[in-house]
Amino acid sequence: MASFVIEGGHRLSGEIHPQGAKNEVLQIICATLLTAEEVTVNNIPDILDVNNLIQLMREMGVTVAKEGVDTYSFKAENVDLAYLESDEFLKKCSSLRGSVMLIGPMVARFGKALISKPGGDKIGRRRLDTHFVGIQNLGADFRYDESRGIYEITADRLQGSYMLLDEASVTGTANILMAAVLAKGTTTIYNAACEPYLQQLCRMLNRMGAKISGIASNLLTIEGVEELHGTQHTVLPDMIEVGSFIGMAAMTKSEITIKNVSYENLGIIPESFRRLGIKQEQRGDDIYVPAQETYEIESFIDGSIMTIADAPWPGLTPDLLSVMLVVATQAKGSVLIHQKMFESRLFFVDKLIDMGAQIILCDPHRAVVIGHNHGFKLRGARLTSPDIRAGIALLIAAMSAEGTSTISNIEQIDRGYQNIEGRLNAIGARITRI
Repeated sequence: MASFVIEGGHRLSGEIHPQGAKNEVLQIICATLLTAEEVTVNNIPDILDVNNLIQLMREMGVTVAKEGVDTYSFKAENVDLAYLESDEFLKKCSSLRGSVMLIGPMVARFGKALISKPGGDKIGRRRLDTHFVGIQNLGADFRYDESRGIYEITADRLQGSYMLLDEASVTGTANILMAAVLAKGTTTIYNAACEPYLQQLCRMLNRMGAKISGIASNLLTIEGVEELHGTQHTVLPDMIEVGSFIGMAAMTKSEITIKNVSYENLGIIPESFRRLGIKQEQRGDDIYVPAQETYEIESFIDGSIMTIADAPWPGLTPDLLSVMLVVATQAKGSVLIHQKMFESRLFFVDKLIDMGAQIILCDPHRAVVIGHNHGFKLRGARLTSPDIRAGIALLIAAMSAEGTSTISNIEQIDRGYQNIEGRLNAIGARITRI
């Protein structure tokens, strides 16, 4: 098991480029199963979750070729349907959260899919009901094999349907959408997720011949087609990385430029960091973060304590709350961080308290952070990364701390961040992988 050793207290300086968006590319790769023709995808990040899914596609019989540093082509002409029933395939699915999005394309194109309960972050219960109920609404039959711990989904031909989702699940919407594009008739999805990742998936599917309208809204209409064709697609920059770098600059009093961020797709993220007092400038499609000796959390207009909470898009993505909580520990003022969507994502705060942060964990969803205003630094500590986003938050804390910190279980960070120590060391960090 690998670890990071971080020598804290070093300021960063220079330019950094965000990787391709992990949450988008997992959907896009699964969508390549919807056609027998070649689909080329650019800006694919070299991270564990994505590499594991690409390897799984190879083993399923998809022809995968690396065309460039971050470009792959996928051709799902001869998918090995027998392999999809093997214990080996099902075991690999169980360790990869993104594998759940194979269901929609497989059922739509081949009439059958098997999947085991997928793994991923330990951040609380992540329901699959939205996926399953939505695809059932299209006419698929679900059967759970308790002895093998797998779901078997079958359908002769999916039929378009109206559905109102019980939650605006990103992966749930993507799965239903990918099933619906080849269904007979019209499908309407209300309370659909509308994140930029979903918008990208919709636009790619339309280039492949799908008929999806209502893109960027929570009401999607899909007219089913007989078949889809090949296309090219470029993945957006990862908005979570962009937000992480903004917070990292503030915590380490650094001046950095984040390059090619696709600013129009960042939504409320830049403004959310401004509410913590962090200055930023949009320069073309870059974000310039000046060095700040101090940053002050805003209050609400009536003078009450600032609350920062996650919400479905266009609200603040839950993936950045861990970072914002860490950044608040060195701000001037106090803030309530309210993690509404997952019940276990705040449990890493005990590590921050050990480092000297002043945080009151109210319950699994809420934490009050009392900022130090850089009055004293966090202390170096031995830490463990519980999930991807808490991992990057702990890395930011360690970079700003006094002394040396060790973060173990960094495989969790590797799942979502490409060569993070190499890119940060290039702008002044001191991080060693052991």
